[in-house]
Parts: sequence; C-alpha cells; structure tokens
Amino acid sequence: MNKYAFPGVALATTLILSGCQQAPSAVAAPVTSAATHTAPTDAELLARGEYLIRTSGCNDCHTPDYGPRQGQVPTSEWLVGSPLGYKGPWGTTYATNLRLRLADMDETQWLDYSATLKTRPIMPDFAVRAMTAEDRRALYRFVRSLGPGGQPAPEFVPPDQPVQPPYFELVMPTPPAGVPANTAAPAVGSVPATDAAPKAPSRG
Repeated sequence: MNKYAFPGVALATTLILSGCQQAPSAVAAPVTSAATHTAPTDAELLARGEYLIRTSGCNDCHTPDYGPRQGQVPTSEWLVGSPLGYKGPWGTTYATNLRLRLADMDETQWLDYSATLKTRPIMPDFAVRAMTAEDRRALYRFVRSLGPGGQPAPEFVPPDQPVQPPYFELVMPTPPAGVPANTAAPAVGSVPATDAAPKAPSRG
C-alpha cells in the first residue's frame, strides 16, 4: 500500500467534511423598529402651550394691553378677553375670554371644536385649524392650567346696531368690479352667533 495514500485520503476527507459544515452565520444586527411617537408629558404640554400662546399672537387680542406693555404681562393676566371691539361689515366682535370659554369644554370637545373652528373676523381661525391635534391639545392644557379668570367679553353686535366705544372701525377695501359687495366679508351665518362656549354635542 502506498504510504502516501492515507495522508491524501485524510486531507480529502477533511476538505469534504469542512464543505458540508454550515458556514458560521454573521452576527445579526440588532433589530430596530421605526421611531415611535412618545406622548409628551403634562409638563411638556404645558410648556408647549405657553410657547404657542406667547408666539402665535393670541395675547395680542385676548389679553388686555399686551401690546402697549410690550408683552410684559404675567400669565395670571393672560387670555381674559377684551372690551375693545372690532367693527366691520360683519358687525362688531370682541376677543373672547378664553379662560372662561375653555373652562366649559372638556378636552375632547375642544379638539373637535378647534379642528373646524369658524369665527367672525378678526380672529385668524385658519391658523388654529392648521395646528396639529397635539398643538391644540397643548393650548387647551395650558389655558386650563390658568384657571377661570376675568369677566365674559362683550357680546357680538350685529352690523345694524349701535356700538359703544372703545372699538376699532375697519374700513374694508372696495371689492373688484363685478364682485357683489356682500362677498367682501364672511357671511355671518357661517360663524358662531355668540361668544358662548359650545356644549356637547352641539358646536358653538
């Protein structure tokens, strides 16, 4: 027998067996799920709500003397409404006491109401509708944290009724030729009739 046969057989066998063995698997990378949304804490919602109120212009109308005082108004005096009217073709409107209004709403009512908010001028209701539900929730939480305060704002005055000062009178531009004058301002029937807070299930 060839004395070199056995080493050759052994080498061949080793190669065959090594080829049959399962290749070592690569170390699996940790499975990472897509980023999940973490609900903000109450403190984060309150801070977000205060920031939105402070920077979105809410205090400009809903907090008396906020502009003349250069914004140096303590939060305890915020959002109590104003007796200053805004007179135009729609009538005369007043900035609502938001602290009293939201005191009459639960959070679900507010989220539903604010998602489709329609008001008379000069309130930029479209800005509220454009907010995320989370931002509108933050507004609600912050305003409710202030507690009720102040007195109800004056009621809406129809355009054919006399108005007591103080008020700004807004003179609207002449509508383009061919456009009826009554389209220059929003239809009163499409907005809330009063400043009263909505009661479930109706909208205010």
